[in-house]
Amino acid sequence: MMLAEKTVLVTGAKGGLGSVVTRLLLGEGARVVGSSRSIRDSDFAHPQFLAIAAELHSAAAAEALVENAVARAGALDAVVHLVGGFEAGSGEEVLARMMDVNLHSAWRLFHAALPVLRGRGSGRLVAVASRTAVEPAAGLAAYTASKAALVSLVRTLAVENAAHGITANAVLPGTIDTAVNREAGVSGPGAKGAWVGPEQVAQLIAHLVSGPGGAISGAVLPIYGEAQ
Repeated sequence: MMLAEKTVLVTGAKGGLGSVVTRLLLGEGARVVGSSRSIRDSDFAHPQFLAIAAELHSAAAAEALVENAVARAGALDAVVHLVGGFEAGSGEEVLARMMDVNLHSAWRLFHAALPVLRGRGSGRLVAVASRTAVEPAAGLAAYTASKAALVSLVRTLAVENAAHGITANAVLPGTIDTAVNREAGVSGPGAKGAWVGPEQVAQLIAHLVSGPGGAISGAVLPIYGEAQ
């Protein structure tokens, strides 16, 4: 299997995308440490799955998550950051919330994980941003700015950590076809049949954390689910 003997930390593992990513990685042979606000080992009922309930509201919380992940799994090869949030608007309070959940959470997590990966001399960092990071939409100034900043962070980490054998990449999905988005009536760049499937995003992420994925770093990868 493509990811046999690899340990991957997945944040937001119980979300609409996170659950699909987690199951695919497990199916590819990875040991997955799944993190979410509320999560249990039994949520995925797989011998290679380990759950850690955590949030990323502070540097200390991120450090504790990484320490617990390494302690439980015995290793850490990749970090897939799926935690994020969406809110329309451009007020300062909205901006603060979007920057915290979309940028600061990634900053804290990667900062905590990098010493471990550098110590191993290899690693993979993957963050899920958004199509709006490169194609802004009206009414989403705060959200767009936070996702664009996330992309900049990932690209910088790729440059800074290349000598340590660590890759860093950002995935830019269009509207993801999840139950939450359907129920919320989220508008996307096309009919719902053209939304990107979570399975498609998961497959791209799995490749990025695999051995062959080591040839890709500093990339900003669109996956829109529609012909362009």
